[in-house]
Amino acid sequence: MGLSLWGFAALAAATALVGFSKTAVSGANTVSLAVFAAVLPARASTGVLLPLLIVGDLVAVASYRRHAHWPTLLRLFPAVAAGVVVGTGFLVWAGDAVVPVSIGAILILMACVTMWRRRAAARREGDDQGADREPGTGAGRAKARSYGVLGGFTTMVANAGGPVMSMYLLSAGFDKWRFLGTSAWFFLVVNVSKLPFSAGLGLIDGHSLLLDLSLAAFVFPGAYVGRRCAARLDQRLFERLVIAATLLGGVELLLR
Repeated sequence: MGLSLWGFAALAAATALVGFSKTAVSGANTVSLAVFAAVLPARASTGVLLPLLIVGDLVAVASYRRHAHWPTLLRLFPAVAAGVVVGTGFLVWAGDAVVPVSIGAILILMACVTMWRRRAAARREGDDQGADREPGTGAGRAKARSYGVLGGFTTMVANAGGPVMSMYLLSAGFDKWRFLGTSAWFFLVVNVSKLPFSAGLGLIDGHSLLLDLSLAAFVFPGAYVGRRCAARLDQRLFERLVIAATLLGGVELLLR
């Protein structure tokens, strides 16, 4: 793709951050999105990044597969599929300038709603884990559908579904390990399902896959660091880092 040495180095560092985000702080890979979109054209960058995200998903599943909450995953997948279809249509219509602004606004809104909900729950119950029973209720199912559609849309349009789903899992009161295990399986399934859509849109081709091949190895050191960090983070700090990463990613996309 005619990359300079500095451009390739920036992509390599962003790829390592993909590994870190998959095994530690989901949402941190919005920085990776920004770097890829700065070095490559915005639409092309999503096609290059998707296979690297799948490599990170495989590492995360291998690390946290036993902690997944499958009832939540089964509730989310149909809504996510609808969001992916909507996102594919949006990509046909939208230009490079529209995509980051749209996703940035969604991420900031989701982060603000999550913070408001958690504070309201803490005031009502004196315990910010009180939402843990919510996924099985009627309201929880409705929320899963709305977050699922948004997650599918954002992951298809800009590979930015991680922050949206992070906000859902936090609002549902998931602890750190169940959060990581559920999100690992979720994004492995979703990202693999996106491959034919991305290829059909021309976002993935021989050139992009060749670049992916040269970058894939950088996922593993980032994932290793992420696993070490995740083991040392307490629950409250973990949640704050996830929300902060989402907000920063949303602001960056708006200002791009």
